[in-house]
Amino acid sequence: MARSIIPSVVLSVLTACSAAEPQGGTANAATSSPPPAAPINGPRLSLPLACVVGESCEVQNHVDADPGPGVKDYRCGPQTYEAHGGVDIRLLDMAAQRRGVDVLAAAPGQVARLRDGVSDVSVRVAGPASIAGQECGNGVVIDHGGGWETQYCHLARGSMMVKQGDTVTAGQPIARVGLSGNTEYPHLHLSVRKAGVIVDPYRPEAVPGTCDPASPGVGLWDPAAAKAVTYLPGAVLNAGFAGAQPTMEAVEAGDVAAPSTADPALIAYVRAINLQAGDVQSLSVADPAGGVLVQNTLAPLGRAKAQYLLYVGKRTPAGGWRRGRYTASYVVTRAGKPVLKQNFELAI
Repeated sequence: MARSIIPSVVLSVLTACSAAEPQGGTANAATSSPPPAAPINGPRLSLPLACVVGESCEVQNHVDADPGPGVKDYRCGPQTYEAHGGVDIRLLDMAAQRRGVDVLAAAPGQVARLRDGVSDVSVRVAGPASIAGQECGNGVVIDHGGGWETQYCHLARGSMMVKQGDTVTAGQPIARVGLSGNTEYPHLHLSVRKAGVIVDPYRPEAVPGTCDPASPGVGLWDPAAAKAVTYLPGAVLNAGFAGAQPTMEAVEAGDVAAPSTADPALIAYVRAINLQAGDVQSLSVADPAGGVLVQNTLAPLGRAKAQYLLYVGKRTPAGGWRRGRYTASYVVTRAGKPVLKQNFELAI
């Protein structure tokens, strides 16, 4: 975690922190050597989470298509990590997880096996040794016939809504999102397998070890799910204003307090995911008259970032803040073109 503060009355603290976790599976999850290209004869998959992508959840990671030590997602991008064998759909913060978000069966089938009882604790706190052999955490495996199965990981302890042998329908709640197993943030890890071998649901027909920057990414997804989980250049998880410098931990917990007139500063913050090397981030705040209150543009990123917290602010003047609407604007520029924008406001 790197931190720097620009002197004078402008406060600008930049924090970068990777939230990616190594891939894990249930103790009885089978794997084997990659087969030739898989035909698209598997189950049609609906969205496996009761959320709205782009509003209450985001796709964080894809299957790693690179056969070597490097990483590439199915579009040849960096939205994955070494040997990652599934799709990660994350909630915006732990507050959302505490409210409860259902994990849904992606396709009809029969519950083949499951595990419950693993604590909902970040691996950063518990340590890797605590979840050895239980990297998937609390999980469910559904058999869809013909050698196809889906696996759902990092479920909340005690939230199981099915048992082994149950027949399930597509969209049926099976558990809730948790923080169990080898993870640092609340999300669902979905793996798809054919005869025990990982299949990328975006490109099930792909020759193992290959990627395609022009892939439409429909694959096994049904039309609604394909539209929801379409490949994006990045996303904003959280954005808002605070009266003190927020930490990544507070943003993840959903505990950043809204600013008050008694606070020593007015700070705008953004947490973005899936940024790439070379990306340039800019965050500015305009006052009620439309003038620039504070602005900061970062140097190009030296490497891809799974997530990045940026905030910029100004100390509260002696007479307090002018009444009106303050507007923050966040822009990510990639190869000279804006690829991600987010505006948000605060009324004082």
